Amino acid sequence: MKYAKLLGSTLAASLALSFASLQALEVMEGTHTKDVKNTGMHTKDAFVKSDVIKIIKDNPDLSTLGTLIQTANLQTILAGTGPFTIFAPTNEAFEKLGKDKLNDLMKPENKDKLIQILTYHIVPGNVMAKDVKTEEVKTINGKVLDIKVDGTTVTVDGAKVVKTDHVGTNGVVHVIDKVLIP
Repeated sequence: MKYAKLLGSTLAASLALSFASLQALEVMEGTHTKDVKNTGMHTKDAFVKSDVIKIIKDNPDLSTLGTLIQTANLQTILAGTGPFTIFAPTNEAFEKLGKDKLNDLMKPENKDKLIQILTYHIVPGNVMAKDVKTEEVKTINGKVLDIKVDGTTVTVDGAKVVKTDHVGTNGVVHVIDKVLIP
């Protein structure tokens, strides 16, 4: 009888700890639910935080930017320690430039121009959405971006910030609706 009570208490404590652990994981940044095979149960797995380059590569809406970063050989720099804040144009933003302009930028003879454009989207440091204010900030290519805050709307050189705070191990990515041209 003592054994049954002890076993029951141990089981109850174990279940309570498991439940508390799952609830704690729910509030952690970067968690997701997955099915446990053939049980009907779910577990929480903490994502391993990615660097900013992986955040861009893993986002299908930023695939053009990912390709251009590779073309310009910037992936090694962006996988470095940083920190970096990247204002990442969507695929749709790049489409607005036109196919001819994009194809032209991808040519080896235009690599320097491509690097200038891409590095104009990168600011040193971790700039989180809650910390953004109207100001001018220097990019890693030495040029200045004009950031404006109007209520809940933030623009960077006229490009609207549409998604914020994709946090990585070496910086943060904010998605914008326009390609910035220095």
